Amino acid sequence: MSSMNTYTLSNGNKIPVLGFGTWQTPAGDTAKAAVQAALAAGFRHIDTAEMYGNEQSIGEALAESDLPRSELFITSKLDNKFHSYEAATEAIDRSLADLKLEQLDLFLIHWPNPKAFRDENWEEHLQETWRALEDAYHAGKLKAIGVSNFKPKHLQVLEKTQTIQPMVDQIRICPGDFDQETISYCQAHGILLEAYSPFGTGQIFSDPTLQKLAAKKGKTIAQICLRWSLQHGFLPLPKSVHADRIKENTQVFDFELTESEIKQLDDLEGIAGYATDPDTASF
Repeated sequence: MSSMNTYTLSNGNKIPVLGFGTWQTPAGDTAKAAVQAALAAGFRHIDTAEMYGNEQSIGEALAESDLPRSELFITSKLDNKFHSYEAATEAIDRSLADLKLEQLDLFLIHWPNPKAFRDENWEEHLQETWRALEDAYHAGKLKAIGVSNFKPKHLQVLEKTQTIQPMVDQIRICPGDFDQETISYCQAHGILLEAYSPFGTGQIFSDPTLQKLAAKKGKTIAQICLRWSLQHGFLPLPKSVHADRIKENTQVFDFELTESEIKQLDDLEGIAGYATDPDTASF
């Protein structure tokens, strides 16, 4: 995979079109080894979050890498406990310290409406939290800012007070789980869509349509899903702790799906369940 394949964010910054996800990757040796394997395979975009509990391990892997910082793109996300201006500001500084970085390439509000704030004025909390990200961006701590698991209604809450529009919305996208309303909204507003769980947390591998298409193309189901995402203009975030699969997930630039093949996958429904509703999530 070439590290030269990038999208351009609304502020002009470049972001690698494929990212390495670390959700559910245990802290310690497992997370560290996974990131080292990802860097060795050609990944330059590493995605983590405060809620994952593995930032320190990822920071160790990054510190031990001999790759120039300018070649890396590192993302983290705000823990749901810190939806206020002061708490979010402190959390950003902790993420930087844990990752051993002076600047993050991208920082996201992880969830728009956490349970702890749902019975209060969650909209005001969200707006104040976004203001903390804007100020950290202006201070040079963050090169880009965005959100995750936001639907149009949540983005519209930010629009009332924001001075910077989110540059990214990271949502669950995979064949069978395609939130057209959110996708269309982001595309209309120049917000890049990142696709987490591009394999539907593993459920997708048993789908007959994908099995047949993978056999026809001489590719794995994982590679088919990533190619589908890329051809839609999304930025998929595959995750694995196995070096061979990590490498396999970079090998998606030597083939294309036809329009009819893409439509086949677009037409799938619920084969890997659906995204968690951010307004009713239990966290």
